[in-house]
Amino acid sequence: MKRQTHNHLLLRSSLVLVLALTICSPVQSQAAEHKHTESKSKMMSEGKMMERCKTMMDKKKKMMAEMKAKDAKLTEKVAKMNNAAEDKKVDLMAEVVTTMAEQRVAMNKRKAKMGEKMTKHMMEHMKMGKESMDHCPMMKDMDEKSADATEGNQTENE
Repeated sequence: MKRQTHNHLLLRSSLVLVLALTICSPVQSQAAEHKHTESKSKMMSEGKMMERCKTMMDKKKKMMAEMKAKDAKLTEKVAKMNNAAEDKKVDLMAEVVTTMAEQRVAMNKRKAKMGEKMTKHMMEHMKMGKESMDHCPMMKDMDEKSADATEGNQTENE
C-alpha cells in the first residue's frame, strides 16, 4: 500500500512537472521571441534614424551652400552699386535692398520649417534614448559650434 501511494505521488508529481514545463515553455519562447524582435526592430530603427540624421545634415549643408552663393551674388551687386555712376546708384541700391528683403523673407520661412523638422527629429531621438542622440551628426555639429562659440566668447572677454 505504501508502495502504491509512493508510486501515485511520484506519478502526480511528474504530471505536475510536465504540465508546468508545458505551460511555461511557450511563454518563455514567446518572451524570448518578443525580446529578439524588439531588439531587432530597435537596431533597425537606430539604423533608419541615423539615415534620417545624415539626410538632415546633408540638407543643412546644401542650405548653407545656397546661402553662401546668395551672399556672393549680393556682394557682387553691392560692389557694382558702389562703383556705379551717380545717376545709376539709386536704381542699383533699390535692387540690392529688394534682393536682401527677398532673401531674408525666404530664409525666415526656411528656418521656421527646418526648426519644426529639427524639433521632431530631436523628439525621435529622445524616444530612442540618450545614446541615440550621442551618435547624431546634427548633435555633434551643434556641440562643435557651441564649443567654438564658447571659446570665441572667452577670447573676447580676455
